[in-house]
Amino acid sequence: MNVRRSAAALAAVGVLAAAAPATAADPSPSPKVTVPSGLYGKGDPTYDGVWRQSLTLIAQRTLGYRPATAAVDWLAGQQCANGSFAAFRAAPAKPCDDKVKADTNSTAAAVQALAATGGHGGAVEKAVGWLKSAQNKDGGWSYYPGGPSDTNSTSVVIGALAAAGTDPADVRTSGKSPYDALPAWSIPCDQDGGGALAYQPDKKGELLANADATAAGLLGALGKGFVAEAGKAPAQDACAESGHLTRAQVADNAGAYLGTAVAKTGHLLSTLPGAKDQPDYGNTADAVVALAADGRTEPAKKAYAWLEKNAGPWATQSGPAAYAQLILAAHAIGEQPGDFNGTSLVGSLNALGPAPRMDSAAHRPAAQEEDSKSSVWWIVGVGLVAGIGIGFLLSGRKKPRP
Repeated sequence: MNVRRSAAALAAVGVLAAAAPATAADPSPSPKVTVPSGLYGKGDPTYDGVWRQSLTLIAQRTLGYRPATAAVDWLAGQQCANGSFAAFRAAPAKPCDDKVKADTNSTAAAVQALAATGGHGGAVEKAVGWLKSAQNKDGGWSYYPGGPSDTNSTSVVIGALAAAGTDPADVRTSGKSPYDALPAWSIPCDQDGGGALAYQPDKKGELLANADATAAGLLGALGKGFVAEAGKAPAQDACAESGHLTRAQVADNAGAYLGTAVAKTGHLLSTLPGAKDQPDYGNTADAVVALAADGRTEPAKKAYAWLEKNAGPWATQSGPAAYAQLILAAHAIGEQPGDFNGTSLVGSLNALGPAPRMDSAAHRPAAQEEDSKSSVWWIVGVGLVAGIGIGFLLSGRKKPRP
C-alpha cells in the first residue's frame, strides 16, 4: 500500500492494535533538503539516502515484492559516471565532480539492491569495477577510497561482490583478497573481547571489540551480504584459537562472541558517547542475521524476540532502514514480519514510499497476507475516526525523536 499513515490517526484507532497489525509513520522532522519522489522516508537523505533506499529495495525483494519502478530508478539515478555512489546527490542530473564524496558503503549497498531488483546489469558492473579500483593492498576497503581498510567496509563490499556474481576470493590487490584482510581484525580468544572483530586497529595498533563490526565481519567471512538464512551449526560453540584463522574460524569466533553478548539480555548495548546502558536496536537486528547465518539459531531467536517486544518505537522513529533491518532479521530466522508484536513491518515499510507489487499473487508470502489484513483494519479504523469526529484533534501530532 502506498498510504502514508500519520502517528495521530494511528493513535486514534489504537484500540484495534490488539486485533490487527498496524503500520507506522515516519515522523522525522522536516528535512534540510527536499525529499525526492521515489525515495523512501521523510527524513533528511543527505547522509543515508542511498543506504536506506538500498536496504528498502533488498527487503522488499526478499519478501517477494517487485519494488516500484520510481524507487529503483531513483537509486540507479544516483550513480556517478565512474560507477560509484555517494550517500546522496540532490542534483543527480549534474555530473559528479570533486565535491561529490563517493564511498564504498553506499556503492556496495546499491550494488546489492540493483542486483536484487534486476534490469540494471550495466550499472552493477560499473559499480563493481569502481569498487575493485578502490581496493587496498591488504585486500580490504575503507569507507572513502585511500583510507585504511576497516571491517565494516570490507564486509559490505564482499556482500556486493557476491550479489553481483563475483567470487570475493578472486578480487585481489598485491595478491591479497578481502578474506585475507578480515583475520587481521579478529581479536585473539585469550584477550578481552576475544572472538570479536574490531572496526580497525586504534591509534596504538590495538584491537577493540566492536559488535557492529563483528556482525558485519561474520557475514563477510561467510561471503554473504545483507540477506542471509539459517546456516549449519558452527564447528564449536566457543572461540577457537589458531595461528592463522580461516574464514570459517573468523565467522565462528565472531558468532561465539555475539552469542555471549546477547545471552543475558537479548540485545546489544550502544557504544555511542553518552549512551551508557542503552540498547542498540540496529546492531541487535544485524546480530540476529549474523548469528542465524552462523547456525546459532537459539541466540538469534532470543535477540529477535527481544526486538519484537522493544524495537517498534525505534523503527517508527528511524524510518525505512530500520524496518528493512528488522525484516531481514525476521527472514534470517524464518519469522513472519507481517506480525511484529501487533505491527506489520511489511506495511510500515511499504507505506513510506512508492508502493511495490507482488511478482505473482499465486506466490504471495504469509507476510503479505498479514499486510492485507492490516489494510482492512486500517479502513475500519479510519471510519471510526470519522464517525466519532475526533480526527482533527489529533492531526499534526508527532512523537519526539529519542
